Amino acid sequence: MKKREHTVEAVLPGSIAEEMGIEPGDKLLSIDGHAIEDIFDYQFYAEDEEIVLLIEKPDGEQWELEIEKDADEQLGIEFGQGLMDEYRTCYNKCIFCFIDQMPEGMRDTLYFKDDDSRLSFLQGNYVTLTNMNDHDIERIIRYRLEPINISFQTTNPELRCRMLHNRFAGEALKKVDMLYQGGIEMNGQIVLCKGVNDGEELERSIRDLTAYLPLLKSVSVVPVGLTKFRNGLFPLEPFTKEDAREVLGVIHKWQDKLYREHGLHFIHAGDEWYLLAEEEVPEEERYDGYLQLENGVGMLRLLFNEFKEGYEALSGDERQDEMAIATGKLAYPYICAITEKITEKFPNVKVHVYCIRNDYFGERITVSGLITGQDLRAQLKGKKLGRRLLLPCNMLKTDEDVFLDDLTVGELSDALQVPIDIVKSSGQDLIDAVLGQNM
Repeated sequence: MKKREHTVEAVLPGSIAEEMGIEPGDKLLSIDGHAIEDIFDYQFYAEDEEIVLLIEKPDGEQWELEIEKDADEQLGIEFGQGLMDEYRTCYNKCIFCFIDQMPEGMRDTLYFKDDDSRLSFLQGNYVTLTNMNDHDIERIIRYRLEPINISFQTTNPELRCRMLHNRFAGEALKKVDMLYQGGIEMNGQIVLCKGVNDGEELERSIRDLTAYLPLLKSVSVVPVGLTKFRNGLFPLEPFTKEDAREVLGVIHKWQDKLYREHGLHFIHAGDEWYLLAEEEVPEEERYDGYLQLENGVGMLRLLFNEFKEGYEALSGDERQDEMAIATGKLAYPYICAITEKITEKFPNVKVHVYCIRNDYFGERITVSGLITGQDLRAQLKGKKLGRRLLLPCNMLKTDEDVFLDDLTVGELSDALQVPIDIVKSSGQDLIDAVLGQNM
């Protein structure tokens, strides 16, 4: 194993580390003689009440520091990388990979393909298991890094090799057995590709995955996202309304069976299937506590239910206002229904709702989180926007006022000559934004 050393970026004032003379620029070499691979090793070994740190100073001098502390007391050391290690990149060449379908010229971070089980635990990312060895699985079990989110696609080993373009992808499924035997909770995902892993293959995958109940808590089925930038890639066709209804029929059949047998629905359809099938999203009880919200499963139902709860508490008044909301095709009918209800109680509040067509990635991309600033600018120019424009927060880069194409909120506001309010994701947040509360 390569030598592991981790450079201290900051030391918290008044902390144990400061008291022991640890400074930024020092390197942590080991704790109790154990090399530290990443943040999980660090947190595990640093929990003990008596520990020995091996620190190397910038001049090469090594300090062995004996520390006594409370079990839950932190050392006060901060490192430059959140994982204390490099992110692991994905070496698959999946036929459905969205990153391979992006145009050139976007910021570099958007092209990074991660396949890191540690990010699965920390951030909810889905991993294929092809980038993991037995040591990684043992650490997940030892440190109880759960739930782990797994991108299955299919349980057919040969088909999985073809879909991931990785000859080890089928063998990697055996790691699910190790996680199951280790008692690790999991969630799963199937990216469905027409004519590839749907139909009988989908039935097989669902049937096989039920063997991991109850530790495998949920499996989502989401349609492959197809942009207009697919030249030279595997030929995939979009699903039709009839296809979507067939997929939903399979999922609902298995939901009914598994709910009778296990008390949970287990297999879930992404919201996009219902839009494509022109069917209403299911009631809240079907989502088993919204285990896969970040994967686009149940977001519309949760939004509408949160809105209904907040709406019932409104008494209404004669306030006057005019504004616009821009969203993607997926959420558009739900946002329209919500704003129509609001204006029943607030008749002098006028809301223009605009469905933004995704010209940047292609019209088949319907989620608001993939709408760019330039599409907003082009399609809202000259439209009635009222006193302000409301945009959902998922259109922006996390913690920044920047769209996917690097256009900023300020630049869009200047181009449209209207103030822009960014709205959080809940139904109550939308009510507050429309009524100008907490802005």
